[in-house]
Amino acid sequence: MNVFVGLAQATRSFRQDAAFCEGVTFHQYIILDAVAKNEELNISDLHRILSVEKSTTTRLVNPLIQKGLLTRQKSSRDSRAFVLRLTKEGRNTHQNVQLCLEGFFNKIADHLPGDRSDDILQSVQIFLNAVRNAAGICDCCQ
Repeated sequence: MNVFVGLAQATRSFRQDAAFCEGVTFHQYIILDAVAKNEELNISDLHRILSVEKSTTTRLVNPLIQKGLLTRQKSSRDSRAFVLRLTKEGRNTHQNVQLCLEGFFNKIADHLPGDRSDDILQSVQIFLNAVRNAAGICDCCQ
């Protein structure tokens, strides 16, 4: 149990709606990153990427549009759908936040024993996969 409590405490800043870099939240960065990787992205695809409800996706996307980081346009393939695209300012913000996060993650890596860092990161990935798999079959909290 201590491992889960420790993880929840350590990752708290990634779960909050407070801006952490360049005026965007971690979830908003995830959106900017997904759009950057795809050039354009259907809003409906964000629900799966973020693993949140449609209303939450809208709540996260709207400030990015208002700040001029994203544009929302009708899809050329489906007139009922909307796509998101990064603006020039959105691309710049995405790059700046990415650099900020890389610096943060490098600081974390600096605190890992150098000769074991690859093994530690691989073990964390295995642990995360186990949690995801167990969450899909666990009915203890329902």
